[in-house]
Amino acid sequence: MSEPEHRPVRVAVANDFELVVAGTAAALAPYSDRVQVVELTDQATLRGPADVVLVDTFGRLDEHDEKLQALIRGSQARVLIYSWEYFHVDQAVDQGAYGYVFKGAPVTQLVDAIEAVHAGQIVRSEHPDPGSDGTPVGGWPGAHAGLTARQAEILTLVTAGHSNEEIAGSLYLSINTVKTYIRGAYAKIGVTRRAQAVAWGIRNGLG
Repeated sequence: MSEPEHRPVRVAVANDFELVVAGTAAALAPYSDRVQVVELTDQATLRGPADVVLVDTFGRLDEHDEKLQALIRGSQARVLIYSWEYFHVDQAVDQGAYGYVFKGAPVTQLVDAIEAVHAGQIVRSEHPDPGSDGTPVGGWPGAHAGLTARQAEILTLVTAGHSNEEIAGSLYLSINTVKTYIRGAYAKIGVTRRAQAVAWGIRNGLG
């Protein structure tokens, strides 16, 4: 009796930023014998069948992430959260996802995680300590201006009109920490007021 034919795991990549989606697909391309990217989308629905959907939560409030919920509820694909900053695995699972992978992890770890999720396993990725040599995958909007991933994420939330209090509550940071990140981001992009930062964010793809 012949063995069942093995096929790669079909993967959809969902992200609000076109260049990041393209970068993630390019990073996965050398592993086409294990994972096959079948769709790239910035929408809350998938056009075709997929086994696993990578959802980047970058720049969105966790407790109000309607796009994440739409992808979890509206597709047969198992959702794997894939982002820069730490997303608590239990919170991800409570929302219906199959876990979390840190975006700075090596691509091989991401591929392993996709296969594990396809097999029905919960993935628990460790967020590396500062100075880790994990290879970034996909990049983040605002990196060209010298923004760190966290600064860019917070500036994206500012651009979307969220208050410092909302940002702090969503990202589990203190108000003072959020203000520090915002000051650092303002210095790098050369602005001094929130309205200027919002305008910069819109011009540079963070809106």
